[in-house]
Amino acid sequence: QVQLQESGPGLVKPSQTLSLTCTVSGGSITTNYYFWSWIRQPPGKGLEWIGHIGTSGSTDYNPSLKSRTSISRDTSSNQFTLQLSSVTPEDTAKYYCASQTGWPLKYDYWGQGAQVIVSS
Repeated sequence: QVQLQESGPGLVKPSQTLSLTCTVSGGSITTNYYFWSWIRQPPGKGLEWIGHIGTSGSTDYNPSLKSRTSISRDTSSNQFTLQLSSVTPEDTAKYYCASQTGWPLKYDYWGQGAQVIVSS
């Protein structure tokens, strides 16, 4: 059973960089045909896909967030990381990491989510 767990600061000041790590257990982030994603849900709104990193390390981002987003990975620790720069209060949300596979891609495992508040 694959398990994902988000970790990182719960409070970030405006203009700073939000950084979250997802630790994967029960499976490898280098498994073929998998993508490792970040998704968020602002208060009272729907889910928003932020981006993902694939088996080869290639990345893809939501165009609306691309200029501020970076997703990287540490294969030795079986972790992948989200960095979102120049945050504003509008980036306040619950952030989830999840795995995707199949065609069309669908989510199969999710973390429990990490609440991040952007406030001074």
